[in-house]
Amino acid sequence: MADAGTDPQDSLHSSHTYPKVKLLNVYVHDVTMDEVVENFTEGMMLTLHVDMIMKLQRDKEFYDIFDQFDLITCDSQVLYFATKFLGTPVQERVSGSDYFPRFYMHHKDNPDITVFLCGGQPGIAEIAAKNINKKVGREIIVGTDAPSFDFDQNQAETDQMIDRINASGATVLLVGLGGGRQEKFIIRYRDRMPNIKLYLPLGGTIDYEAGTFKRPPAWITEGGFEWLYRLLKEPRQRWHRYVVHEPPVLWRLAAQRLGFYRDPFAK
Repeated sequence: MADAGTDPQDSLHSSHTYPKVKLLNVYVHDVTMDEVVENFTEGMMLTLHVDMIMKLQRDKEFYDIFDQFDLITCDSQVLYFATKFLGTPVQERVSGSDYFPRFYMHHKDNPDITVFLCGGQPGIAEIAAKNINKKVGREIIVGTDAPSFDFDQNQAETDQMIDRINASGATVLLVGLGGGRQEKFIIRYRDRMPNIKLYLPLGGTIDYEAGTFKRPPAWITEGGFEWLYRLLKEPRQRWHRYVVHEPPVLWRLAAQRLGFYRDPFAK
């Protein structure tokens, strides 16, 4: 992977460059929510949070495709605080679940923007589509699909998903298939979806838009305690992720600050 210091710049559009801020073996772009909403209309987004950065310590396939994404935002208040701790602060947290409502309202009168929602439990994406279309005042969501958990083990199901996406005529694809899996799906099959201009792998955003999972109050998110809110709401589903899987990131970030961190995939 290319070096990810704070000096290199990445060009997302001909008129926009955004500095990179290193976090362990990857990075985020120092970009504001307004810049993303107004300027990022074509390419592939990745929203980096703690669960994802831990997967990037262990999943070589995921790590190897990371650099192919055009925009990487800081989707975690914990990682936002980490950039300050490391002495390279980003301007603000740009989470997918905050960004997407801003995105579709910004484009509510733009007929060139139509969206396909891919992910969630059966029926959830349809509820999200109805809610969004009602708020926007037009059919901006033009298709939905709820693939099975093991869709990526079934090529026929994957082919059907791609056919539905293409048949919808959507220009934007929001994929909520879980961190790592959704990004791999995009990289693997984007050449088969020629109408899609903007790829948004945004995890649980479909559930938020459907209202099946409520966002915590702003003071919880801004304080960096959204993980605790989710853990208390869904202890059985979230326990392993928040208690076992994610805490080691804090030790790795401390090691980066002290100059001891080593990229597990460095040659």
